[in-house]
Amino acid sequence: MTVIPPPVDTLARPMRDLRISVTDRCNFRCTYCMPRDVYGREFAFLPRAELLTFEEITRLAVIFARAGVHKMRLTGGEPLLRRDLDRLVAMLVDVPGVDDVTLTTNGALLARQADRLARAGLRRITVSLDSLDDEVFMRLNDVGFPVAVVLEGIAAAEAAGLGPIKINMVVRRGVNDGSVLPMARHFRQRGHVLRFIEYMDVGHTNGWRLDDVVPAAEILALIDAEMPLETVPPLYRGEVASRWRYRDGSGEVGVIASVSQPFCGDCTRARITADGQLYTCLFGSRGHDLRALLRGADDDDTIGHRIDSIWRARDDRYSEQRTAAATRQLPIFGPARVEMSRIGG
Repeated sequence: MTVIPPPVDTLARPMRDLRISVTDRCNFRCTYCMPRDVYGREFAFLPRAELLTFEEITRLAVIFARAGVHKMRLTGGEPLLRRDLDRLVAMLVDVPGVDDVTLTTNGALLARQADRLARAGLRRITVSLDSLDDEVFMRLNDVGFPVAVVLEGIAAAEAAGLGPIKINMVVRRGVNDGSVLPMARHFRQRGHVLRFIEYMDVGHTNGWRLDDVVPAAEILALIDAEMPLETVPPLYRGEVASRWRYRDGSGEVGVIASVSQPFCGDCTRARITADGQLYTCLFGSRGHDLRALLRGADDDDTIGHRIDSIWRARDDRYSEQRTAAATRQLPIFGPARVEMSRIGG
């Protein structure tokens, strides 16, 4: 395969991170991602034949790695619903140039799979958990799933060596904003990094309103009033979370402020859906079909050049445009955006 110089897009952003959705299915119906009134019993998920195989995913991983990607994250839907996922992990950690393979999960199946994932070579994991209060959490996941099982999964991941563990909490005003401090207290004591995510308008099915967003500055002020914080410099260009540590040295938190402080200018992430569509933005409206190339007569060089040309033409900066429109009290227009369940966050 020909080595293609790492591409940069029209805003001089390199491609460094690849997020790979392995399924569009999920065992939760979180109201901000897969609301039940849309994703009900009759919803048509992707048939298995349309999903990329592990071999196809690995082939793409090799191509992306040769273009400069060195971090890969498995997402969904809920990735642990994909059978034998540990086999894919083992394949990806062997890809030359990839030095970080990680996974984001809701934690429901983590306790039974953590050991297998660690043995396959996974080194880090992120768990989505939006409250420690069972009533709030069950209302959010909308399937009556208890917090305790997710906490068991986090403990199993820690025991398996999948650390440092990150916990992602999407904060929505009037829904789970009262859980911010209890979450901060709990995970501070356990040494895990808690990251607060501003509620985002991914897709068109979650009923997003700007009034529902709790800005990162408000979240940090709430924590700082009880547990004083100080800033931590980013580890690398494109790090999505702004980092803060407790002044007493007891750990850190992060905030992902896509709405109030958009970071489009440093975004280095490409995303592949479970059926092989390449998106260059979390809020994208149109994907590029890589599956057809994989299953056709195209060789790796041809696919690599296609990916290169897509990235070089990239001009996405949706979060900046959305925030600018909101500041001027203008409506946010545009074509339908890809749903979170397809693109994996």
